[in-house]
Amino acid sequence: MNPFSTSVKLFLAVLSIFVLSLLQGCGGGGGGGTSTPSTPAANYTISATVTGLNTGQSVTLLNNGGNSTTVTTNGNTTFSTPLATGAAYAVTVSIQPATQACSVVNGTNTVGTANVSNVQVNCPSPAKYAYVANIGDNSVSQYTIGPNGQLAVNGAAVATGNGPESVTVDPDGLYAYVANIVDHTVSQYTIGPNGQFAANGAAVAAGGAPFSVTVDPTGRYAYVANSGLANSGASTVSQYTIGANGQLTANGAAVAAGATPESVTVDPTGRYAYVANYGANTVSQYTIGANGQLTANGAAVAAGASPYSVTVDPSGKYAYVANYGASTVSQYTIGANGQLAANGAAVAAGASPYSVTVDPSGKYAYVANYVANTVSQYTIGANGQLAANGAAVAAGLGPASIVTAP
Repeated sequence: MNPFSTSVKLFLAVLSIFVLSLLQGCGGGGGGGTSTPSTPAANYTISATVTGLNTGQSVTLLNNGGNSTTVTTNGNTTFSTPLATGAAYAVTVSIQPATQACSVVNGTNTVGTANVSNVQVNCPSPAKYAYVANIGDNSVSQYTIGPNGQLAVNGAAVATGNGPESVTVDPDGLYAYVANIVDHTVSQYTIGPNGQFAANGAAVAAGGAPFSVTVDPTGRYAYVANSGLANSGASTVSQYTIGANGQLTANGAAVAAGATPESVTVDPTGRYAYVANYGANTVSQYTIGANGQLTANGAAVAAGASPYSVTVDPSGKYAYVANYGASTVSQYTIGANGQLAANGAAVAAGASPYSVTVDPSGKYAYVANYVANTVSQYTIGANGQLAANGAAVAAGLGPASIVTAP
């Protein structure tokens, strides 16, 4: 055998294998086509705008339980990990500032085809002012709040409609509203730089015997619980839009509640609302649509005897109900779907509590005691449970509602 011929044959065999492998790698040998590289999925950033954060404070945010970012100044912050179209995002507060309680608005949704930039993180300072509606003399008492959370009188009481049962303040502390049970109206006020009220146009119509009024976190919507007492109408919740001047306009028909609803509140995200039903000893639960209108969110949950008032803390994790018949305050945790679960035993209040509220820092709670003519004061623990914070302070005759303002 010729050695040279053998070497040539071996060389040609190896060359054939090499060329074939090249053709296969380039798409050859299979119709001569070429492969098209896949287009990577588009990714978009998640940003949040922080407002109200005090100098020297910091807040830590999470997206989907991770990807943390710590913010020390007001303004825009962007999470480091972008997300693809269709991915879910959930912005939450992981670590609160030392002296503030921040809440997230528009924090959950799915990514579309653009960067997400509408998430808001609001960090209000501890409240400076508090207000109590006095049904016995048709007035609202006004207070300042000291650094230790205790109250002091802030000028004379202001006049309301007939039978004020509830008072609330908008998120910016510019406007206030009072539900008047006897004349079935809501009084409207502006709030001056000293924290004192001034009338803001005529009162607007509500349902029968309105007991409670609240404003959502955006300041665009208001809700009134209509008890329907004395055959004045059905047990419902009236819905309003709030104009640029702070005045109310009806927002669709009233929605059904439990028997004799006495109080309505909205959680800090603006997605859920709760109503205390005095006649049913329950709390109704609602979701809030994009237009501000309410839809039932599961069955009502049990409260104490004759619940008059319900409120949610600034973190959106806890809710409290003042039980008139039991002279107690029920405590709840709030689930991811907005539904309530009991959070320990109810705590003692003054005689016949009508109203409960939490200050914007989330550290203090206050209860207006109708029969005792006092306001009970509490601190709020890390688990959301209440503890007495000094003795109750005097209010006017028959205090029916209390609220704090930033």
